[in-house]
Amino acid sequence: PGLRSPPPKSVFNQPSLNALCVHGMIYLAVLVAFAACDAPPVPLDDIVIEKTFVPEQCVRAVKVGDYVRYHYNGMFPDGKKFDSSYDRSSTYNVYVGKKQLIEGMDRALVGMCVNERRLVKIPPQLAYGKEGYSDVIPSDAILHFDVLLLDVWNPDDGVQSKTYYTPENCSRKVEVSDYVRYHYNGTLLDGTLFDSSHTRMRTYDTYVGIGWLIAGMDQGLLGMCVGEKRIITMPPSLGYGSNGDGSDIPQQASLVFDVVLLDLHNPKDGVSITNQDIPQPCPRKSVAGDFIRYHYNGSLLDGTFFDSSYSRNRTYDTYVGKGYVIGGMDEGLIGVCIGEKRRIIIPPHLGYGEEGTGTKIPGSAVLVFDIHIIDFHNPSDPVVITTNYKPEVCETLAKKGDFVKYHYNASLMDGSFIDSTYNYGKTYNIVLGANQVVPGMEEGLKEMCVGERRNLVIPPHLGYGERGVDGEVPASAVLVFDIEMIEMEAGLPDGYMFIWNEDVSADLFTEMDADKDLQVLASEFSDYILRQVNEGKGRLAPGFDAYRIIENMFSNQDRNGDGKITEDEFKLKADETTHDEL
Repeated sequence: PGLRSPPPKSVFNQPSLNALCVHGMIYLAVLVAFAACDAPPVPLDDIVIEKTFVPEQCVRAVKVGDYVRYHYNGMFPDGKKFDSSYDRSSTYNVYVGKKQLIEGMDRALVGMCVNERRLVKIPPQLAYGKEGYSDVIPSDAILHFDVLLLDVWNPDDGVQSKTYYTPENCSRKVEVSDYVRYHYNGTLLDGTLFDSSHTRMRTYDTYVGIGWLIAGMDQGLLGMCVGEKRIITMPPSLGYGSNGDGSDIPQQASLVFDVVLLDLHNPKDGVSITNQDIPQPCPRKSVAGDFIRYHYNGSLLDGTFFDSSYSRNRTYDTYVGKGYVIGGMDEGLIGVCIGEKRRIIIPPHLGYGEEGTGTKIPGSAVLVFDIHIIDFHNPSDPVVITTNYKPEVCETLAKKGDFVKYHYNASLMDGSFIDSTYNYGKTYNIVLGANQVVPGMEEGLKEMCVGERRNLVIPPHLGYGERGVDGEVPASAVLVFDIEMIEMEAGLPDGYMFIWNEDVSADLFTEMDADKDLQVLASEFSDYILRQVNEGKGRLAPGFDAYRIIENMFSNQDRNGDGKITEDEFKLKADETTHDEL
């Protein structure tokens, strides 16, 4: 710095003046830093608080008299650590404002929020003063504490419940001695998770208010609705107290439970029936011993679906009142009308009990069935015949053997269409008593006259039975027929397929033997019978194939089965010890 001009570079190999200035400044800064390290700390008149982290929400701030749990690092102003709760893996737990702490810390903790972090600088007169503390803290030491607040509560605290979701419908709330199923997340006040039913994928199931739970949870669950979600916060005195749980919950810890209630019942509960939609009229209600067909949707009380007959596209068919179904359903299906819709709520002891079904229905679950009654009958039920119209002249009534022609509309009891002759533009034709229709229809057609209209309700045992008709009539279905008699032809006496309308010729065999060879072939026999029918002298049973009848008549006369009838073989019905067709 004393030279007027720089010497030649060949003589002096030194940095430039600017470089010298920069290096000089760095050197001075280092000297100042070393001097600062050796300098005594600046005296403090009072505590100094720096908030290094403030949580977004502060539900509660520390007050004098509160009990707190916090972590800290204790340091001197030069950064040297003299103590740490972290090193002991244990929080510091203490009452605030009760002289259990140095005065500076007692004051510094007031107003802190859980999860807030503060750097607290405490002067000697508010710490350990001139005496210091053992050989750890010297006389007149300024202390720095890096504090993280984890928990705060007061001996006067009780359970705090905050509902953040309420279902639209709440027909019942939790009371003492109720049995509940719920999911929860359990955390400490700083948010540390210590337990969760969700991770186990299984609800917590217990009685409420009888000491099966910690006191805070016993209180916090009261008044909840199924589907409700609430935060339950409790002080240690209502949780795990001064000992914690020995593992995840420390001593003197406040607990926070985020709870959703899924199920609720009382051991005294019976079956509950709601949301009834009863059709009118309702001529009959189900009784024990009836066989019933119904559709259902099955769910848990929180709405979780577990089964449906609709998804299988088939009704559930069973006897009621005989133990074929769970007790609650047995009871809930009594007194229903055909077409009725109702909700049946079944407590566990009338459902699947404490064990459930393993996968779909958990243990101790309340069941909710929304059912629709399709039909029911009793094995002793007859055909129900209702005459809707009868002509003024109704003298000739249908009987066994008569050939009848009728129209029908067929449906199930719930109105589901099955079939109709009107769709085909032709009648349905049968011989009564020939087993050509189901027994219930046989019965329903008897003693009808032409023009009469009836409604028939046919139980399954007189219809298509337990099997039904694949793709058309469900198993065990009650059938409804609206029928109208269109035509009727009188049948023959019972046991006859052919009768004479006039006296029988005395020389019948000779008349049949057209070629006079003393034997009647099948063609001769058939031609003769058809000629008698055409001339009105004889009559075949109506509704049957004429050629099949004649073939059967010939076979009965052909005793030896050689394809021809001789005079010795030929006999009239009156001469037979067993019937034939003549």
